[in-house]
Amino acid sequence: MTVSYSSSLARSLAAAIVGSTPSSAAREKARGGLLDFLAVTLPVVRGDIADSGLRSLRQVYPSDDAQSRALLLGYAGHALDFDDFHPDFRGHPTTVIVPALLALAAEDDSERFLDACVIGVETAGRLGLAAGPQHYGLGFHNTATLGTIAAAAACARLVNASPSQVAMIIGVAATQASGLRAQFGSAVKPLHAGLAARAAVAATQLVLAGFEGQPDNVLEAFLHAFGGGGQQPEKLTQNWGSPWRIVAPGLEFKPWPTCGGTHGAIDAAKAIRHAWQAAGKSIAMLNAQIAHIEVSFPPGGDIAASVRQPVNGIEARFSLEYVIAASLLRDTLRLQDFSEAPVDPELAELAMKVSRCPDASAPPDALDPTARFHQVTLFLHNGETLQQRFTRQQSLAQPLDLTEKLRGCLPAASEAQRADIIAHSRLETAESLSQLSRWLFAR
Repeated sequence: MTVSYSSSLARSLAAAIVGSTPSSAAREKARGGLLDFLAVTLPVVRGDIADSGLRSLRQVYPSDDAQSRALLLGYAGHALDFDDFHPDFRGHPTTVIVPALLALAAEDDSERFLDACVIGVETAGRLGLAAGPQHYGLGFHNTATLGTIAAAAACARLVNASPSQVAMIIGVAATQASGLRAQFGSAVKPLHAGLAARAAVAATQLVLAGFEGQPDNVLEAFLHAFGGGGQQPEKLTQNWGSPWRIVAPGLEFKPWPTCGGTHGAIDAAKAIRHAWQAAGKSIAMLNAQIAHIEVSFPPGGDIAASVRQPVNGIEARFSLEYVIAASLLRDTLRLQDFSEAPVDPELAELAMKVSRCPDASAPPDALDPTARFHQVTLFLHNGETLQQRFTRQQSLAQPLDLTEKLRGCLPAASEAQRADIIAHSRLETAESLSQLSRWLFAR
């Protein structure tokens, strides 16, 4: 779709949100995003995995209104840091968009719900491009900042807001957008997603109730204030939906419950482990032989994985050192290994042997995060060196079965229960949205 560019970014964006029709392929991708969201959120809301943050939030937000429900569900969806990622957005779109939509959706909104998801992801990806790489580099958490606006766009589409109302909703949402990467490794990081979802719902409700703000120049001001000089506002609506951002580059689903900025290192470490075992050697022998470990990556490639000596599993999600140790010594990375409990002493001891060695010969990560790589090198006491390198594209090329991910996240559920979740995630029956809400908003 070609969108005419006017003097107001919000009005141009509103025209795109109201006037575009997602493709069937885009809707199918939205179904995949919803299934992944259910897989990573249900263990938290059901209490299968202890989460003190959610317990505290429920004391403050009793979930008897749409804004509170959006906040609680947004938090729960991001609590495990196992939810989907979008490279253009450089953040986690579904955990902001879906909670906001579920908080507002009526029982008969299934088709509009899917279209709104597509619109939300489209807005998220294009906001990431428009804000530019310096937004994240300045210390902002895109899921929180850009996610607020993206979720508001999705909500505006869901409620059939008029173009003028959409522009107003976007402006009210943008003025609430906030969130700092300094909170990574704490419960505030997933709270960012909840706050963004709540702000999107509030902006929608306020405008529909007749509340007025500035419809023009707010997005321009937002990008100027948050872009650090690298903003490219024309990318917000340019070639809208061609292709849909949910299709290409598409949502990325995590195979491991850790920061996406650690996954290349995990794959490299696992490749070393597998090669060692294939030679008939034990992992205990490998651990005893390791003198030192180096991990290299493009300069700035560890900006999200900033924790070097984690104290608990939540911090460990953002530690290259810890995930490398865990990948070398464990068969798989389990959800419970990255819980609120203290880190494993054996893994922490090996993690102390890891040094970060940015590769100065590689282009900075901020220039093109899709070109990121991790190279893990083990130096053994006998003088032997073991090395593996994984690019981000190699990691993404490995197949991931979302039904298997659901099974891993809900091991206590029966096959019939999991099949029911999968069926309702497709939103092909009249009761599906109501059933999803019952599962996700249960206390």
